[in-house]
Amino acid sequence: MTAPRITGLLESAIYVDDMARACAFYRDVLELAEMLVTPRLTAFDAGAGGVLLVFARGQSRDDMPGAGGTIPGHDGAGPLHLAFGIPADAAPAWRARLDAAGVAIRSEVTWPRGGISLYVDDPDGHVVELATPGLWANDADRPGAR
Repeated sequence: MTAPRITGLLESAIYVDDMARACAFYRDVLELAEMLVTPRLTAFDAGAGGVLLVFARGQSRDDMPGAGGTIPGHDGAGPLHLAFGIPADAAPAWRARLDAAGVAIRSEVTWPRGGISLYVDDPDGHVVELATPGLWANDADRPGAR
């Protein structure tokens, strides 16, 4: 039996020790729009229908019952990795933006397919990648890729 189609990755979650500091990075440096702000969770619009969930570490371990059902508890530790897609010609502008914000580029990779990845650390040590098309075989069709 074939699995029903998956249409995309909807949410990615990271867990942070200082919500104000972490949210300032994603809001002010990466300019992601906040969609939901609570003491334990901030949800950011990550583009193309994706959502970045920033949780206060340890605040989501218990199940969360609600009117529509229960969200199972979860948490994480250690440096995680996430990547945001950027347009093909945006790497120079992102280099300048990160420099102006005082955010050091930890690494830059040029991929065999022609993509460029810029890697930075967020305030909690999570590895954040900004990647142009040309990283994966399926990224040319990504909304806003060109």
